[in-house]
Amino acid sequence: MRRLALRSLVAALMLALAGAAFAVQPDEVLDDPALEARARALSAELRCLVCQNQSIDDSDAELARDLRVLVRERLKVGDTDEQVLAYIVARYGEFVLLKPRFSLRNALLWGTPAVLLVIGGTVLLVSTRRRARPAAKALSDEEKAALAKLLDGEG
Repeated sequence: MRRLALRSLVAALMLALAGAAFAVQPDEVLDDPALEARARALSAELRCLVCQNQSIDDSDAELARDLRVLVRERLKVGDTDEQVLAYIVARYGEFVLLKPRFSLRNALLWGTPAVLLVIGGTVLLVSTRRRARPAAKALSDEEKAALAKLLDGEG
């Protein structure tokens, strides 16, 4: 019984890890291990435009396969990693990067959370200071008498 449970556990782990085995097909793999390692690293940085929250290395989509092949072709002709990424971004836009670069175009996107935190903190600080003000002192007997005279029209 234990042996069956152990086999089931091993089979379940193998199935669970099979998804992480990358979608790279054997015919895509480069002969040069150094170039293949660079291609895998670059593929992990690029978003599958079909799946959107998956790298092209993990995606089985046809477009992801085309992008993996394109990355490997660019590496074969001698492009640096930066040149490959620049080429892909020029063709597909900044959205293809899983981790967008900081630029003036997306500074608003990056800065908005910080600005909202500062505004929220300021509002919170101002509202707590207003609540913390001491209550007005009660009127003295002399002040009450003067107020009564004014209200009665004797003033």
